[in-house]
Amino acid sequence: MALNWVEIDLAALRHNFLQVRARVGSRAGILAVVKSDAYGHGMVPVARELAAAGADFFGVSKCWEALKLRAAGIAQPILILAGIEPEDLPHVVEKDLRPAVYRLDHCRMLEEASRHAEKRARIHLKIDTGMGRLGVPDRELGPFLDQLAGLRHLEIEGVFSHLATSDEADKTFSHEQLHRFRTALQMFHDRAIPFRYAHIANSGGVLDIPEAHHQLVRPGIMLYGSAPSDEIRDPAPLQPVMTLKTKILQIKWVAAGQSIGYGRTFVCPQDMRIATVAAGYDDGYPRALSNRGEALVRGRRAPIVGRVSMNLITLDVTHIPEAAEDDEVVLLGAQGSERITAEEIAEKAGTINYEIYCAVGKNPQRLFRNRTNGLA
Repeated sequence: MALNWVEIDLAALRHNFLQVRARVGSRAGILAVVKSDAYGHGMVPVARELAAAGADFFGVSKCWEALKLRAAGIAQPILILAGIEPEDLPHVVEKDLRPAVYRLDHCRMLEEASRHAEKRARIHLKIDTGMGRLGVPDRELGPFLDQLAGLRHLEIEGVFSHLATSDEADKTFSHEQLHRFRTALQMFHDRAIPFRYAHIANSGGVLDIPEAHHQLVRPGIMLYGSAPSDEIRDPAPLQPVMTLKTKILQIKWVAAGQSIGYGRTFVCPQDMRIATVAAGYDDGYPRALSNRGEALVRGRRAPIVGRVSMNLITLDVTHIPEAAEDDEVVLLGAQGSERITAEEIAEKAGTINYEIYCAVGKNPQRLFRNRTNGLA
């Protein structure tokens, strides 16, 4: 076993997917967002589990991620959320990928590639209804559609946008975005431009804004066991999927007055029993939790003392006399009746749960747990 490792609970992942299905019923398909290595959880194993659970689409950020899923046998439609570059065009056409489009020059290049291949490319047109990032501004949509209508080798399969504040208690701006989105969809109808899917609901929209579900929803963070924020009005009973574990390398008594770690930021107020564990910021654990975070040892919380360094963390286990060298330690996840969540870590580190998952998930020692078959 490695000195530290990440465990991914695929049964919890499936449970969370079924919570999405329970919210949207049969009215909407589910586009599972697995970009950025499934938020650090392992894109290919996660996608395989979700495909088996009934995911209708997958969402990635970049073309190479979509190609990796295709190579792994994922047959469902894959939406490339950030769009495409010229070098992606042959792959998009050959592998039947769905690019997000928001630039006419990209549409024209894709039209030419599709014409040359004697195929039609299916696209999802992104509309900016207030996020202010990618997308055709809703006020400029009419002229864009008039130009797009002449590209005969492109099929508008989907029209979508993205909610900026669906995870906030105040839904005023979300409803303004929904109004703009519906107005944009009407422009398609007015021009007799068909499309199959409208989609705008991210995890916050899935949970709190049922009128945003349309024909597809795009859950991301909730698949991995977290609500997008603590302001969600109607949370679901989600199960955390990721655990970060390590082990105790050494335990020793450190005398009162002696300092621990870089910068001598912690000085023992009395004789203390200190455990050094094999993890650090190189493993995605935030340095900001120096002298602030906690770990689980023998099912009890042990404070971090001193600075989190690149590969090592020191814990106060004076109150856990049974703690022993080589014991398993949990930095993120559950042990016994205690649990340390990504939300707790993020709050102490001054960030968000998304960043914690993405950072911790880069650990090369990642094990996938199925409750039937154990770790693999």
